[in-house]
Amino acid sequence: MKKESKNQAENKNGSHSAKHQEGVKKSTSKQPVAKNKSNGTKKPVKNNTRSAARPAAKKGKKSASKLKIIPLGGLEQIGMNITAFEYEESIVVVDCGLSFPEDDMLGIDLVIPDITYLKENISKVKGFVITHGHEDHIGALPYVLKEINVPIYSTKLTLGLITNKLREHNLVKTTKLKEVRHGQVINLGHFSVEFVKTNHSIQDASALAIYSPAGIVVHTGDFKVDYTPVFGDAIDLQRFAEIGKKGVLALMCDSTNAERKGFTMSERTVGSVFDNLFNEYKTTRIIIATFASNVDRVQQIINSAYKFGRKVAVEGRSMVNVISTATELGYLKIPDKTLVEIDQIKNYPDDQVVLITTGSQGESMAALSRMASNIHKKVTIKPNDTIIFSSNPIPGNEKAVSKVINELSQKGANVIFQDAHVSGHACQEEIKLIYSLVHPQYAIPVHGEYRHLKAQAKIAESLGIPKDNIFILESGDVLELDRDSAQVTGHVQTGGILVDGLGVGDVGNIVLRDRQHLAEDGIMIVVMTLERHSNVVLAGPDIVSRGFVYVRESEDLMGDAKEVVEEALQTCLDHHVSDWSKIKNVVKDALGDFLWKRTKRRPMILPIIMEA
Repeated sequence: MKKESKNQAENKNGSHSAKHQEGVKKSTSKQPVAKNKSNGTKKPVKNNTRSAARPAAKKGKKSASKLKIIPLGGLEQIGMNITAFEYEESIVVVDCGLSFPEDDMLGIDLVIPDITYLKENISKVKGFVITHGHEDHIGALPYVLKEINVPIYSTKLTLGLITNKLREHNLVKTTKLKEVRHGQVINLGHFSVEFVKTNHSIQDASALAIYSPAGIVVHTGDFKVDYTPVFGDAIDLQRFAEIGKKGVLALMCDSTNAERKGFTMSERTVGSVFDNLFNEYKTTRIIIATFASNVDRVQQIINSAYKFGRKVAVEGRSMVNVISTATELGYLKIPDKTLVEIDQIKNYPDDQVVLITTGSQGESMAALSRMASNIHKKVTIKPNDTIIFSSNPIPGNEKAVSKVINELSQKGANVIFQDAHVSGHACQEEIKLIYSLVHPQYAIPVHGEYRHLKAQAKIAESLGIPKDNIFILESGDVLELDRDSAQVTGHVQTGGILVDGLGVGDVGNIVLRDRQHLAEDGIMIVVMTLERHSNVVLAGPDIVSRGFVYVRESEDLMGDAKEVVEEALQTCLDHHVSDWSKIKNVVKDALGDFLWKRTKRRPMILPIIMEA
C-alpha cells in the first residue's frame, strides 16, 4: 500500500472510531431498547447496536492490535464446530460442537474438539456464544465446561436444549446461562456480539455480528433464507444490510450447500408434501423418521396428523427431549389429545396412528434401526406400513441408511425417501445475497468439507472479492487481520478427543490401532508356566484363539502352531535366556512368521508367562 493511501486509510479509520466512541456514551440510556426487537420494533435497535459496536476503540486512533480468528474445529468436516476470536486479552468462543465417529473409530461414541489452546489462555476466555442448538454446535459443551467453566450466551430454545444436556452431567448449577434475544448486543471484554435473526432447520438460529477494535466480523452460523418460515420471523436481511453499511472486515459464511445452484426451498413446502402423503396412504400406519432437532418439521407432521385425524406418538430419546423442551418453551404447538404415549398406539387402528422417530441417518442404536432389526421392544414393523425418511443422508451415512431401507422393505413396508425433506442450509444464490448485503473485505468460508469451502471461495471471487482476500483455513490456523492486511501467522494444537463411555480422551491412536488390529485379524494368546528360578517349563504352552480361526476346524494349524511355540521356547531355554520379555518376543516373532506363511494373516499375538 502506498504511503499516501495508508495515511488516508488511517484518517478514515480514526474518524470512524471517533464517531463510534461518541455513540458509546449514549449506550447506557439506549440499552433497554434492544430487547424490543423480538416484538417487531427493529429501528430503535439500530442506534443501540451501533453505539455498542466497538467499546475498546480510542478516539481518533487506529487500533494497534490485530484480530485473531482461530478455528479449533469444524473445517474439513461437517461437525465439531468451534472458533475462537481473540483480541489482546479477550477471547470469545463461537459454538462448541461434537462430531460422530468415523467407521474406523471402533467403540467410540463421540468426538469432541481439543481445547488445549483455550485451557492455556483460560484467563482471556470471556464466554461461549452459541448460534443454534444442533449437536455439531452444542454437543461438546458438557465435556468442555468441566475444564473451561465460562458463561454461555444464546437464544431461548438453544439455551433450553443446552440446559437439558448440562442437567445430564450435573452442570446446570455451576454454569452461567445467559438468554439473549435477537437484536441484543452483549459485551465481552474487547468484543461486542450482536445476535441477528436467521432461518435454519431448528428454531432460534442466529448469525453473529462480532464487533472488535480491529473491525466487524459477521458469522452467519448455519442458515438459509426462508421468507415463509413455519414458526417465527424470516431472516433479518435488513439488519445484515445495516451492518454491511458500517464496513465489515470479514464474512464467515456457511458453505454446506455452496455447490448447489439456486435457492433452498422453504421449510413450509414440506407441509404440503406431508398432506399429500397422508392423503395417499390413508389406510396404513405412518412412521416418519427425521432429525430430532427439526422442530418445524415435527410441527408440520403434527399439523398433518391432526388434519387427518391421526394420533401422534414419539419414539427416540433425543426426539422426546427436544419435543418436550420445544413445547414447554412455546416453539411447538400440539393440539389437545393428539399426542399419545408409545405404549398406547396398539389401542388404535393403524390408519389413526403416526409415529415420529429418530434414526433417519441409519444410526445402529436409533429407534428406527432397532425396529428394522426386530429388536425394538414396543414397535414391530408390519407389512404395508408406510415409512417416510424426512431427511437426506449426511455424507458418510449413505450405506447405513440404505441398509435400514432394505431391512424395512424386506418386512413388506412401503419406504418413501424422496421429496419429504428440504435442506436447512443456503444454496449459491442465498450465499450471494448475504455477500451482497454485507460487502466484506475478507471472505472466510466455514462449515463444510474442503470441497464445500472451495465452492464458496469461487462464489466470493465471482462477486468481486480479490483472491488474496479469500482464506480457506484449516482447523488450528491462526488468521490475524485488520483493515490493512490479513495472513495466517501460526498454528495451534487441534484435533479430536475421543469419548468412549465415561472415558474422555483415554482412548488414543494406539488403542484405536489395537482395536482395528483385533477387528481385522483377531488375537492368539500363548500361555506358559515357568518355574521361578530355573525357568523349567511346568505347563503349556497352550494357545487360545479368538477371532482368528474356528479352532475345531483348524486342529492341524493349531497343533503346528503349538509345536512352533514349543521350539521357540526351548531354543530360549537352551541358550539360558532368563529375561522373560526376550522370551515373549522370540515366541511372538516365531508364531507370527509361521501364521503369516500358512494363512497370510497377522493376528495380535499376546504371550503370557506365569510364574510358579
